[in-house]
Amino acid sequence: MLELVRTDSENSDFRELICKLDSELSIRNGDTQFQYNIYNKIPFIETVVIAYWNDKAVGCCCFKAFENKTVEVKRMYLDTEYRGNGIAQKMLSEIESWAKEKGFLDTVLETGYKMIEAIHLYKKMGYSQIPNYGQYADNPESICMSKSLQ
Repeated sequence: MLELVRTDSENSDFRELICKLDSELSIRNGDTQFQYNIYNKIPFIETVVIAYWNDKAVGCCCFKAFENKTVEVKRMYLDTEYRGNGIAQKMLSEIESWAKEKGFLDTVLETGYKMIEAIHLYKKMGYSQIPNYGQYADNPESICMSKSLQ
């Protein structure tokens, strides 16, 4: 049974899932992962969603204010054994709903070009590729995307 819980970055399950995410990214991206690590720090964020499957924390994502009425989706992760069951879609939908509740109108996100499953998920959920923004602007390994929440 799936349960989505809204929490913050102090949640120990979130911290554990982030460690798993960082480990997977290091394996997938190899030596190039170091260039992303500085942008993946989340000292404190109050908008975290954790997916629990039968009371086990299996996935997470969060968002933070980006600019004006836009949020940036961050730290999206789902344990490999739970992928393909629609859980990631539900987590992303929950994040989008929460952002809308807070008055935000748009989302942006960044993913790596090697993250084929993530890119597929985001496109399926209505995200479109945009020019790389901010710290990712000159990074050919980044893919930036956005979606209107209106």
